[in-house]
Amino acid sequence: MNVKNIRFIDEAQSKAGLGFRELVDALAAGFPVGCEAPLRHHHVIASPGQPDSTLLLMPAWDSVAGPGRLLGVKLVTVYPGNTAKRLPGLASTYLLFDADTGQEVALIDGNVITARRTAATAALGARFLSRVDAGTLLLFGAGRVASLVPEAMRTVRPIERVMIWDIRRDSAASLAGELKRQGFETSIVDDVQAAVASADIVSAATLATEPLFDGDWVRPGTHVDLIGSFTPKMREADDRLIAKAALYVDTLDALHETGDLIQPIEAGAIDANHIRGTIADLCRGTVVGRSNDRDITLFKAVGSSLADLITARLIYHSLPYETPVVSPTHGLCADRPAIDEVT
Repeated sequence: MNVKNIRFIDEAQSKAGLGFRELVDALAAGFPVGCEAPLRHHHVIASPGQPDSTLLLMPAWDSVAGPGRLLGVKLVTVYPGNTAKRLPGLASTYLLFDADTGQEVALIDGNVITARRTAATAALGARFLSRVDAGTLLLFGAGRVASLVPEAMRTVRPIERVMIWDIRRDSAASLAGELKRQGFETSIVDDVQAAVASADIVSAATLATEPLFDGDWVRPGTHVDLIGSFTPKMREADDRLIAKAALYVDTLDALHETGDLIQPIEAGAIDANHIRGTIADLCRGTVVGRSNDRDITLFKAVGSSLADLITARLIYHSLPYETPVVSPTHGLCADRPAIDEVT
């Protein structure tokens, strides 16, 4: 690695270049264009005495020739067992290259990229699929990704009230306090059924391996946003909800990535044709999103290398060229326990 030419962009610098309104718009412009994005590499790491861990490698590069083409690779480790250790369950780094020369240009905090592009992609989905008057959000999860969802959703819908459920009540309480300081009305959920039935948007960002709620509790007109499950054994919604909802995905890779689709297909509850379109289709206008106030819509995201590349580009171009070289490890670990991390 040519350290003399590479820019090390830490957590604070990365966040500074990623306002949610700008990021949602960048994703809306970038998804229809696309890029070259090979299927991500999944490598299981056996961890005796705790759940298996995962190493992910997610490459992508601009496919259109011209100056400024970029190539990026995100390296991610996912350790679900870290929840019990009160350690982040996810760590990631993003390495950005000049796609024409192959030279490294930046090393960016991958945790910031992952968390903020995940929340922004969810908000972009809600722009097309939630009711325009949606004001109440039910949040499953209280970790790094979930904590950003209300702020991101507020850029596309008039979210005022946020209900929070988490496996750790103290984490939910901590997030409720943070969101209250941001101007949201917040509450901690004890009665999940009642919370689901009263929400305009239900957003789940967890590492759950069993459905978090009964699909029959979801009322007509609700938009459900699932951004947690990204392996065949993970899921956040049950077959009933998946079958009755108007289903959209961030990428068709979701068909073989997430238990939220794999398991209902194996059970015969749906088939691949149940998916109405991707987020790129919605952005292009080649498929219709919400068409009335009664539909139950569902957006399932597993994360994409394209979204990472779009986000990394926005960070890279938002900073002055004289961004100082800093320690490669500075700021690469966020302090919020990653109870709900996604990739």
